[in-house]
Amino acid sequence: QVQLVESGGGLVQPGESQRLSCTASGSSIILGMGWYRQAPGKARDLVATITSGDITNYADSVKDRFTISRDNNKNTVFLQMNGLKPEDTAVYYCTASKPLTPIWKLWTSGGDYWGRGTQVTISS
Repeated sequence: QVQLVESGGGLVQPGESQRLSCTASGSSIILGMGWYRQAPGKARDLVATITSGDITNYADSVKDRFTISRDNNKNTVFLQMNGLKPEDTAVYYCTASKPLTPIWKLWTSGGDYWGRGTQVTISS
């Protein structure tokens, strides 16, 4: 099993930046990692994913503003969010995939493991 713990959420003003972190622990191997988000009354949507080989994928709404990265030695994935907008307000969830899970699943519905989420609120 794998446990994912997110950190770094909070309240920021429009245009500001914020960095989320997610650390994985446990006995199972993980490969792909990523972030999803869910706004009130909406479905959980892809934000960004990254493979163990640092291949990244982003939702169109965050391209050029958000950057996903990872530290494989520490089993940690980061999400640097710049130019935040009120519509970025959501609960952000970390997700991770087992080695045999296809990458397309990570892109479309998430991985095999999920964190509890961290609230990100953008408001003036």
